[in-house]
Amino acid sequence: MFTLGYADRVTLPAHAMLFNSPEFVLGFLPVALAGFFLAGRFGGPHWALRWLVAASLFFYGWWNAQFVVLLAGSILVNYAFGQRILRLTRAGRERPARRWLIAGVCANLALLGWFKYANFLIHGMLRLDAPEFSIFLPLAISFFTFQQIMFLVESRSADRIDAGFLPYAAFVAFFPHLIAGPIVRPREIVPQLLAADLAVPRADHIVEGLTIFLLGLAKKVVLADTFARFSDVGFAAAAQGAPLSLVEAWYAAASYALQIYFDFSGYSDMAIGLARAMNVRFPLNFASPYKAANIAEFWRCWHITLSRFLRDYVYIPLGGNRHGEARRTVNLMATMLLGGLWHGAAWNFVLWGGLHGVYLVVQSRFPWRLPTVVGHPLTLLAVVVAWVPFRATGLDATMAMLRGMAGCNGLVLPQMIVHAFPPLAWAATPVPVLQHLGDARTLSFPEVTACLMLGWFIVLALPSVHELSERARRVALTGGFAFTVQALFFAPHVTPFLYFQF
Repeated sequence: MFTLGYADRVTLPAHAMLFNSPEFVLGFLPVALAGFFLAGRFGGPHWALRWLVAASLFFYGWWNAQFVVLLAGSILVNYAFGQRILRLTRAGRERPARRWLIAGVCANLALLGWFKYANFLIHGMLRLDAPEFSIFLPLAISFFTFQQIMFLVESRSADRIDAGFLPYAAFVAFFPHLIAGPIVRPREIVPQLLAADLAVPRADHIVEGLTIFLLGLAKKVVLADTFARFSDVGFAAAAQGAPLSLVEAWYAAASYALQIYFDFSGYSDMAIGLARAMNVRFPLNFASPYKAANIAEFWRCWHITLSRFLRDYVYIPLGGNRHGEARRTVNLMATMLLGGLWHGAAWNFVLWGGLHGVYLVVQSRFPWRLPTVVGHPLTLLAVVVAWVPFRATGLDATMAMLRGMAGCNGLVLPQMIVHAFPPLAWAATPVPVLQHLGDARTLSFPEVTACLMLGWFIVLALPSVHELSERARRVALTGGFAFTVQALFFAPHVTPFLYFQF
């Protein structure tokens, strides 16, 4: 078994069928695609959807078969609620429709709250002296819960197609987005699933989709997992209370910022590519957020579909900016605190959300727009600092890392660097190796430095996968193919995506 480390609470089998596992790439994916198109060819669109639901439930059940019942039950109950709400709305019975909507949303939030927040509420917030519940968090419960809440709300406004149960089940269970998004609206996806040519193979869609999938796979197994090796060392030391030096702390924080960037960007690309190969177009979920010139722009580019959900289903219902500046500030902070809590049932996630809330409030109160040359590095600095509580194992580890980043433990550099640049001796203490950097070898410092320079060059200077031409995508795919194959088949273990825990 292996766990996701710093965040609770998803535990995955050692052979979980992740997008970046050989079982998925060489086993499940070819069978799922072939079965989908064959079912469409010989049985028509409805049989293709039946295959899609079955394959998606199999994919989910590979991790833990007992939670297939939970997912299927959630789909059935929410569909029944949605149909009831839709019928009442179309009949003009507004008050009963509203009551059913409230009941459905509360039922979904209660299910999510029990599995994800029960222990945090009792022990973290109320601080009750009670035994901790042994609760196993179902994979992806946050994502499929949010999507079904959107289904209920669209039913209340009659803003959806009454397509029947099968397309709805395929929409929720669709394996490309089931585990970690994007969080898509029913009205965006269900009409595509009803298309007569849904299961007709199109070479251009398959090639485009698989190319994007493989480029996302490279981001994950080549780039994200490389930076994970660097960030894990520093954050593990902080969790033990070790006094990290300025370089060790900043290198760990910068490495994690790149790890989560390539990890989530890679997953988003893989999800979009898989859907595209099956003639479904997902909305863009990630648009070079580290190039943002301010924090609001960052949130328009990072996890776009989650930001949209929080805006439409939390910020605007709270009142948005319609009731004055003071109320707007409260609404912003509440939205970002809830967004932090959604990512994990721990105070460090709440702190991360609170920091971004403060950033947004400060920006909204700022009387003028900073020029990009100032706003961009300031925004990037704020984002990297905020990643510290997001990654740390708790508030003590967060403070240990931030003390190191503030220089409270001094500046320490390898002897070979100080000897090569003697003026550094005025500020830095030379040591044989940096204990909490890489694998604590003499060459760790130049290795990590070179990797960080390359990683930041990619995210800040190069276009995203979706901005590349087809020719540029092929060149990028060819260039990274050997590294991807090596990482896919010869890595000591399969590293789960960071967002699988949410």
